[in-house]
Amino acid sequence: MQIAHFGYFFIWHLFAHINAELPLCKESDYHFEYTECDMLQSRWRVAVPNKLDTCTGLPDPVKGTQCTFSCTDGEFLEMSSQMCQKCAAGSYSLGTGVAFDEWDSLPAGFVTHGINIDDDAQTNCSKSMWVPMGDHIASNVDECTTTLSFAVNLKKAGAVSFEYLYPDNNIYFEFFVQNDQCQSTDTESRFVKLSDADWSQYNVKLNQGTNVLYWRTTAYALQETTVKSVLLRNIAISGVAYTSECFLCKPGTYSAKPGSARCGPCPADSYSNKGATVCHQCEPDTYAEAGSGSCKVRPACTNSDYFYTHAPCDSMGQTQIMYKWMEPKICSESVPGAVNLPASGQKITCPPCNPGFYLTNTSACQPCSNDFFSNGTACAKCPAGTEPVVGFEYKWWNTMPSNMMSYALRREYTFNMEQSTGWEVAGDYIYTVPGELDSDFMVLTLNVLGYRLPPSSAKDDEATELSRITFVFETECTADCMLDFLAGYSKMNQHIVEKWHGTTGKQSYSYVVPDNITTSFTWAFRRMQLHGTRNHTSDVAKIYSILVTNTIDGVASDCRQCAAGSSDLSACVPCPPGHYMVNGTGVCESCPPNTIIRPQQTIGKEACIPCGPNTFTNQARSACVSDCTLQVQSGAGQLLQYNFSSLANLTGFRSSPRFTSRGLRYFQHFHLALCGKEDRQLAVCVDNVTEQRREVRGYACQSMVVPSDTRGQVLVSSQPFVIADMLVGVTTEKTLDHISSLENMFPVDISLPDVIFYYRSSEMTQACKQGRSTTIRMRCDPTVTARHQISLPSYCPEGTCDGCSFHFLWRSQFACPLCTSDHYREIVSACVQGIQRTTYVWQQPLQCYAGVSLPAQLVNACVSLDFWLKFGVSTGTVAALLLIGVICYFWKRTRKLEYKYSKLITAGDKEECELPAADSCAIMEGEDAEDDLIYLTKKSFFHKAKIYSRERTSDGFDSVPLKSSASSLLRNEEDMDEC
Repeated sequence: MQIAHFGYFFIWHLFAHINAELPLCKESDYHFEYTECDMLQSRWRVAVPNKLDTCTGLPDPVKGTQCTFSCTDGEFLEMSSQMCQKCAAGSYSLGTGVAFDEWDSLPAGFVTHGINIDDDAQTNCSKSMWVPMGDHIASNVDECTTTLSFAVNLKKAGAVSFEYLYPDNNIYFEFFVQNDQCQSTDTESRFVKLSDADWSQYNVKLNQGTNVLYWRTTAYALQETTVKSVLLRNIAISGVAYTSECFLCKPGTYSAKPGSARCGPCPADSYSNKGATVCHQCEPDTYAEAGSGSCKVRPACTNSDYFYTHAPCDSMGQTQIMYKWMEPKICSESVPGAVNLPASGQKITCPPCNPGFYLTNTSACQPCSNDFFSNGTACAKCPAGTEPVVGFEYKWWNTMPSNMMSYALRREYTFNMEQSTGWEVAGDYIYTVPGELDSDFMVLTLNVLGYRLPPSSAKDDEATELSRITFVFETECTADCMLDFLAGYSKMNQHIVEKWHGTTGKQSYSYVVPDNITTSFTWAFRRMQLHGTRNHTSDVAKIYSILVTNTIDGVASDCRQCAAGSSDLSACVPCPPGHYMVNGTGVCESCPPNTIIRPQQTIGKEACIPCGPNTFTNQARSACVSDCTLQVQSGAGQLLQYNFSSLANLTGFRSSPRFTSRGLRYFQHFHLALCGKEDRQLAVCVDNVTEQRREVRGYACQSMVVPSDTRGQVLVSSQPFVIADMLVGVTTEKTLDHISSLENMFPVDISLPDVIFYYRSSEMTQACKQGRSTTIRMRCDPTVTARHQISLPSYCPEGTCDGCSFHFLWRSQFACPLCTSDHYREIVSACVQGIQRTTYVWQQPLQCYAGVSLPAQLVNACVSLDFWLKFGVSTGTVAALLLIGVICYFWKRTRKLEYKYSKLITAGDKEECELPAADSCAIMEGEDAEDDLIYLTKKSFFHKAKIYSRERTSDGFDSVPLKSSASSLLRNEEDMDEC
């Protein structure tokens, strides 16, 4: 190290010799810097010229301070003396750090650029950057990924802190740090949570060495909504060991004492220049807001610079309309043409108290105590056998309720709640006052600590809604005004529930509260998006009434009848599951079988709702469920049995890639819980961008997913909502309970009918005033070996065409009906060696799953073909022999007849001889008999048969051969011989 220092001295003296002819350097021609620390943690102070080759005679290097040396806040290191000195008045320093609080332009060292990480998008991001806005810097609001970076080398471990305003979850905001090897440092989360105050503070520790700081944003405007920028200010970095100069206070701030670490803002109606030690008051005809660097001329007061409100009720129960200037008051009444503040109106009777409150002797409204209720006049105790209906109901607006507040959001999110108002009371409604600019947000918030179900419903989690907020409102606009309704656990950590544009007639809107947490409801009204104008101050939003049910800290406006059945009638006794309360009594009646109790309505028989086809009630009789099995009748009259238990587990899938209007890619991610009993696992969709981690649960839910390549980390899910939380029924019909599942969405390509699950969602929106509905078609497809293959309608690639009705097609082999004996056939084999086999095979194409199994192969004994062949040959031989015998017999018989015939012919040739007439016709027969005796010496089988046939003739008389006739015939033959 000493050799290196000697070489440095040699080069410096050589440089000084070469430039000996240049003039001697003045203190303004150079500045001091420290060399790098050596192994002994020491360094040298050297003079560095501001410009080369301009002077000579720089001071010699001297031993510098130790590397561990640092200055405190409000000090700087004076390099000539190498001592820390206090900053002068009108300036400040952080001591061991640097600060950036002026953003008129991008400070040195900061780099901003926009890129399109999504290769499929066509957006040009070359002009998408962070924009300096004076006292802060604003992010992009387009769909490019825009980065603001700053590199700093720390001499020791330090930290970075900054203030940010991040009010919109439609833009993703992350902060992370990388070292000189581009390795990200360990942080709990690089995702920055939404702001829960005007400005939020963020702190991260930094390691020694090079640190590159990154602020990165990406906006997603899916519904052409206006995205609010992320704002940064007051970036401070510690760990640089020292600063060699102090920073002058920016305009609008000052520091009155030396050694200041910060500059304070000037109060309202005062101003200051850069490096000021004091603030100067504005002239009487001018004004300035807090922290201003100049004063502005006061404009003439107009009717838009004041508003009216109701004065508090006096002891006589009287109030009057009061007129007030908008705060802070910037207009002047002395300017020609200016208007004066109108005088207060005459006194009128105060409006009544809101339900649950009573009027005191001082004409103030106070809440009734527990177990008491009120219609706004006097409190009364709930009768025995009833329970108070607890909540908040505001329909009279004489004063702003204690749990509500109003303010104006100005200058892109900055506001002073103590000096601004956005809504004012007006008797029977509350309305928005004129704003300083048309782009101001007039904000009204209502804070609810939590919710509690009534005693009658406390044991049944599904029987009753946790809470519901209902409000009646209207808007009157001459331009493109907008009213937003938001809900969340704080006034800045909220999501937009619904929004309305332009003039809106008087109407009611309801929102079901999903979680039992402290909730902040917000109404935000903006007259126009264009900044810097004030032409539509007459545009107004009005809210007539607000009702929130089942609140912990609420009051009772009424008492409802509880179920009878307890000796202590002062306590409520709920009806048993499956029972409703008879009107006007505490008597419980049983609902018909397979019906459920309607939420929020347990009185009257109409509270019983029948379950849909192939569903049954749960134990609490509060919802219809399915055990994933059912029977349906096919078109051919066949009874089909289904079991979808294999598909009952949670299923998640994405839609095809979608693109915003500017070309940035995203997906719609769905979670399904098809069916199951009461202990089924619900589908859950979560927002993992913010600290709130809002979750929704039901049979089906949807959320927007940003690809990981866009974020550089895990998938980001946001904007979740439920599309199915109630099972309506399961059937093959195309319509059920006014929900339709059209076949043209998913053309049928098989003979089996689709089984359709019908669902509803109780959450209502402005677009879906009847809530959402969902249908899931289960289609048998033996070719799909995976557990599921879910598709969306081709002409509705996000599952819905109107945002209210969602449709899915689920193909799977597990969606086929259970196999029965009708699905297989038998094949009988030939008889081989006395054995015959019967085999069973499935009918093709196979359109069933599980169910019955194929029967086992059957083996039976049989007679082979050889046996029958031998039997046939033997029988044929016997038949042939018999046939030959018959032929021989008839041949012989024929010969005898020929002989007799020839004898008769020969006897007829002797004309002179006369033959004696035969005694009877039986002689010939006898003759035959004799002939038999002559020619057959033995009695054959044929002879016996012949004799038997002659025993009786066909006419019934016996035929007997006559011996006498035969002897007579012999004699006649002798006579013929003699002749």
